[in-house]
Amino acid sequence: MAIQVIVVNGGSSSGKSGLVRCLQAILPEPWLSVGVDTFVDALPPALSGSGDGIAFGADGEVNLGDEYVRLEEAWRSGVAAMARTGALVIIDDAFLSGGESQARLRRNLDGLEVLWVGVRCDGRIAAGREIARGDRTVGMAILQADAVHVGVDYDIEVDTTDMGSIQCATLVAAHLAGLGLQPR
Repeated sequence: MAIQVIVVNGGSSSGKSGLVRCLQAILPEPWLSVGVDTFVDALPPALSGSGDGIAFGADGEVNLGDEYVRLEEAWRSGVAAMARTGALVIIDDAFLSGGESQARLRRNLDGLEVLWVGVRCDGRIAAGREIARGDRTVGMAILQADAVHVGVDYDIEVDTTDMGSIQCATLVAAHLAGLGLQPR
């Protein structure tokens, strides 16, 4: 079995992006990184803060409109197409609807070999990172810390509360090595 896609799911400021960068550094093949933040940044300004696009509430809630959902489906299909044509892809995501979000992505990735990675982090620690980042709505980290994992099945989970990105990436790489993929 050759893993073609690694899906990394965790709440805001949980350490997903750092984990992904470390995986790219230690895995033997080149892996493309695509993330929900990249998708959100690609949206036209008219869909930011709108009821039909994506809107961030004052307490950190994220509201997704119909046009956002439609475009996200197209984006995910495109990411799956890259994997189907030979690119190794790491998806950095936050499953706002927990298991329902995973089910939608599973449909897009049908037929591909996928490793599902859960990134956990104590909500208070993630909230501190959120403040330090300065580019997130305060409250997102606390709201998402547990909610993004509800009903989601993983092949491996890591916890960045007390472990650094490279330590977590090493655990994921070791799991992949057990599947026949060796880190650099």
